[in-house]
Amino acid sequence: MAKGPEAFRTISEAAEEVGVPAHVLRFWETRFSIIRPMKRAGGRRFYRPQDVTLLRTLRVLLHDQGRSIKDVQQLSRSEGVRALGVLAGGFPHVTGDRSVPAEPAAPPAIAAPGKPDEAGLRRLAAARDDLLAVKRRLDALLSG
Repeated sequence: MAKGPEAFRTISEAAEEVGVPAHVLRFWETRFSIIRPMKRAGGRRFYRPQDVTLLRTLRVLLHDQGRSIKDVQQLSRSEGVRALGVLAGGFPHVTGDRSVPAEPAAPPAIAAPGKPDEAGLRRLAAARDDLLAVKRRLDALLSG
């Protein structure tokens, strides 16, 4: 029986999904403080789905793009984990039992400087309305 996408993975399962040997995952743990699998008594590692996503991102950066460990360490410290995902071409995600790179979002069309187009104004108005609704909910929670 296959595990669900939200199930925790053992080190061998995570290594298989990421496409590297288990000893590489152990090595990456010593080099990257951002990798923190849960450990049970006896030291057995369990990787959460977000851990596996991060490991896939590291594989892309280190193995596929050929970046150095030092380079990726500096990027993670200075820019954060999200920046690593962007550099890797979007955070890889899981669909069924296969890992698939996330489709990068198409950049929104940018209107020429000056007068915004109607679609842009509608998007801005919708975003403003959403933010005001969130503010009202937060105000209600904080006051009551």
